[in-house]
Amino acid sequence: MQIAFHIGAHCTDEDQLVKSLVKNNQIFTEQGVAVPGPSRYRKLLADVAVKLAGKPASLETQDMVLEQILDGTDPDRLVFSFDNFISGPRRALEDGMLYPAAAEKARVLHNLFPDHKVEFFLAVRDPATFVPAFLTKYTDIDRGEVMSKLNPMGMVWSDIIKDIREENPDCQITVWCNEDTPLIWPEVMHEITAIDMRVLFKGGLDIIAQIMEREGVKRLRAYMAENQPTNEIQRRRVLAAFLDKYAIEDAVEQEINLPGWTAELVEELSASYEDDMLEIARIPGVNFITA
Repeated sequence: MQIAFHIGAHCTDEDQLVKSLVKNNQIFTEQGVAVPGPSRYRKLLADVAVKLAGKPASLETQDMVLEQILDGTDPDRLVFSFDNFISGPRRALEDGMLYPAAAEKARVLHNLFPDHKVEFFLAVRDPATFVPAFLTKYTDIDRGEVMSKLNPMGMVWSDIIKDIREENPDCQITVWCNEDTPLIWPEVMHEITAIDMRVLFKGGLDIIAQIMEREGVKRLRAYMAENQPTNEIQRRRVLAAFLDKYAIEDAVEQEINLPGWTAELVEELSASYEDDMLEIARIPGVNFITA
């Protein structure tokens, strides 16, 4: 069985991937794909991982876990999603580093199903907006402690991807930028389910609808219904045109207000992030989705 783990990151899709995917359960049943509800596996996988203590699960254990999750069905591909898979919030910026436990946690996930084909899926985000969004969301984390240890220029996503690949050399990793998500959401949905793009999904406009005026979303849906794009490039051009005209300014621009973070530092972080994405695209075994 093919098993796809969507492992985050925090402050990217906010569980929207699961919400969008489940709109297509009938298609998935026909295509041999299962996207179970998070309550069926998140606690179960965490409990089994603790019992295994990092060791590979036996075939018997794997079958038992799959039986509990799938309830008698036998799909070809299974999709899991949880932004805590590679780190709980408290360890996401531990000791000033970005996801220091990612490679170890990914290996633990792989060891849950060592006799199956495992893939990882990860959305990354510009550290200049990731850190303030993260600290705003997780208010129980000591902001002062995090900021005192943080090395802004040391937050490199490509290092994390390389570490995960090193620990799991037989696992492909699919990566995309959170900033591009409104334009590439349908492709992300198709990639994680391994279903051909020619099979139309519901939910492809779920992300872009969150950052567009209601009138714009209405007109976009009407336009797409009457003028179905013939390819991915054409579809993205249509989305970009509507987004340019109807984007909600507050939804696409984030005010960054962190102590010591000057405009110059933010600009430097974003420039470094763009270079980092070029590096990720060159890593063997990585499928990098771009807009």
